[in-house]
Formats: sequence, C-alpha cells, structure tokens
Amino acid sequence: MDGWWQRDDLRYSDDCLMFAGRAAADLAHQYGSPSFFYSARRVAANITRLHAVLDAAGFAGRHRINYAMKANRFAPLLTWMKTSGLCSIDACSPQEVEHAVGCGFAPAEISFTATSLSDRDFDRLSRLDGLIMNCDSLHSIRQWGERRPGRQIGIRVNPAVGVGRAHNELLQYSGGRTTKFGIYREQFDEAVELAARYGLTIERIHFHTGCGYLTPQLHAWERVVEECLWFVDRIDTVTTVNVGGGLGVPHTAQDRPLDLALWAAILTRHFQSRRLQIEVEPGDYLVKDAGLLLLTVNAVEKKQDTVFVGVDAGFNIAVEPAVYGLPFQPVPVWRRPCGEPCTLVGNINEALDVWYADVVLPPLASGDCLALINAGAYSASMASNHCMRGEFREFLLL
Repeated sequence: MDGWWQRDDLRYSDDCLMFAGRAAADLAHQYGSPSFFYSARRVAANITRLHAVLDAAGFAGRHRINYAMKANRFAPLLTWMKTSGLCSIDACSPQEVEHAVGCGFAPAEISFTATSLSDRDFDRLSRLDGLIMNCDSLHSIRQWGERRPGRQIGIRVNPAVGVGRAHNELLQYSGGRTTKFGIYREQFDEAVELAARYGLTIERIHFHTGCGYLTPQLHAWERVVEECLWFVDRIDTVTTVNVGGGLGVPHTAQDRPLDLALWAAILTRHFQSRRLQIEVEPGDYLVKDAGLLLLTVNAVEKKQDTVFVGVDAGFNIAVEPAVYGLPFQPVPVWRRPCGEPCTLVGNINEALDVWYADVVLPPLASGDCLALINAGAYSASMASNHCMRGEFREFLLL
C-alpha cells in the first residue's frame, strides 16, 4: 500500500508508518488516541520554502509571513514558531492576540483582521501598542479611529471575486454572493474619507478571498489580485499589500502540490513594479500537512452492502470533512495488503459523522490503529465537545 501522500518524513518503513522520525504505532501505544501530533520540522520546512520562493520572486527583504493562528493555536507550536524567528502572526480575535502575546509574540508582530467586532473587542485591542490593525468595515474604521486616531491602518477590501479548492464555494470569502468580509468598491471612497477624518493613514491593503486553492485555481487567484489593484492604486500612502492566505495542500491522489513558483510569479507581475512590500498569511500551507491524528478502530461491521469501520473519535474534533467536504486520507499504521472498500465513521450520533466514504483499506479489526493525515490545521482548533466526546490530546514533535 504505497500512498500518494508519502514523503521523506511521512512514509512506511519496514511496513510501519513513520512520521517526523517516530513510529506511529509507538506513538499510539505510548500516548493513546485520539491524539494529534505536529511535526515542528515539517512546519519549518514549509515556512522556509515559502520564504525562498518570495525571495526568488524579487521580494527579498520585502515580504513577511504571518501565520494564521486560527488554523492551529496549540501553545507549544506557537511558542516554537516564535523562537524559530521564521514568521509573525495573523490573528482574528482579541483572545487570539492575547494568546499569541502569551506565547512570546509582541503586538507589533501580530497582524489583526476580524469582522463584527464589539465595543469591548475594540477596547481590548486598542490597549496594545504596535498592533497591526486591518479594518474590515466602515464600522471598524470609525471604532478604531475613535480609540486610536492618527495611527496607521490597513483596510481589508472585497474584490467581489473569490477562489477556493476545486471551486468549492464553502471555502470562498468573496464571489458571486455578497459576503460580510471587507469593503466593496462602492464603499471605498467613504472608507478613505472616514479614515482621513480620524487622521488614520492607510498604509496597507488587505484581501483574503478563499481557502485551499492549488495550481489549477491560480488563474482565478490572479483575477482576485487584478481586481484588488483597483484599491491599491487609489491610495498613495499604501506601502504594503497583504494577499491573505488560502494556499492549499494535496488532499487526494488526484491533487498535486501547489506550484509556488507560478503563485509567486503572479505577485511579481502585479506588485514588483509598484515596489510594495508583500505580506501573506497562510494557515493550511504551513501546518496542515505537518499534523497527524491517530485513531483506534472500535468496530467493523457490514450493513447491507457497506462495510463500516468505526473509530474512537468523530467529526467534532476535526470538522473539515463534514463542514467543508475536505477529505482526511486514512492511513493504517501497519502496511498490509488492501481489502475491500469501506466507509470510515466516527462515534458521534449524527449522520454527517463520516470521515471517508468508500476508501480501500486493509482488513481492519477492533484495536487496530489508523492515522488521518493533513490534520495539522482547522482540526483541534475547531473542535467541540459535541455529545461530550471532545476529549483528545496534542503533542509537538521536535
């Protein structure tokens, strides 16, 4: 069983699944399940790769990577990121900002973008000197201006076009339907006037319009960039463009890794001549494929024409298959010849608690261990205690 997902730090060796230099079977035996494991070395490799392609594209010394911590806020991981010096932080709530500060990041190393903030939220944020604020609405410009007049801000814009993995509308923040994110063209003049009223200098244009895109979607992403130039070119004080996140990773055998050189070439075409600093705020690309979720098989039973493999965790601790239709590839911790197709399901009493339908796996029995790959992002960070089955463990592998 040689999977499309195998690489140097995630592969079978002598029929045992190895991850970050550890045997998955040993991790399961020592720490139990369900457990998330994150590879610091893989995260470092992902960040370094992104830095390298931006340097090669002409942005050496003129780019910044802000890790979107909503993807995974595990404190040991954030603290390791700070000590690595490889990235700053993208945060989207006051609690996230304070958590990042608690893990060692200074407010000046945190880029903040959020929507529908309360007065209490603005009060908390305004106490933090140096915080990089991107205003998402006229309301947020007004609220920030009242608390921090005369400061520098970014404005998040909505270009009315979006991009997402395989054109998945559930992953798009902008597009055919009106969304709550950012300021549209029709409001932009009013936003600029409002900022001027409070003496706020607009130094940054920010946009994030979708998630999980790969090489086939780069033409759609370039259209997003082109639409956002309309905003960029109307403000002569803009020094920085934050192009958001959304860079995806392969989820199936049909996917190929995102061509970073082609992605960066789009930035070069549109921003190099403008001499602007580039910021990017990936979550998925940095940590998703650096995470593994280990599970134990509870029961195997055939019902009508379907073999169900039930495991000891459900969609509530890793929601992407149920909410966004993003599959988690199941991988046995021991390689054996494959059997018949089965459907992997969890232990939550809900119809949508399906990890993966019609997947070919070796014959499994109660007590066998499975790993779900790509579990490093939007899994533990979105977990709930639904059915009071929210218990899991997390570990950072250095």
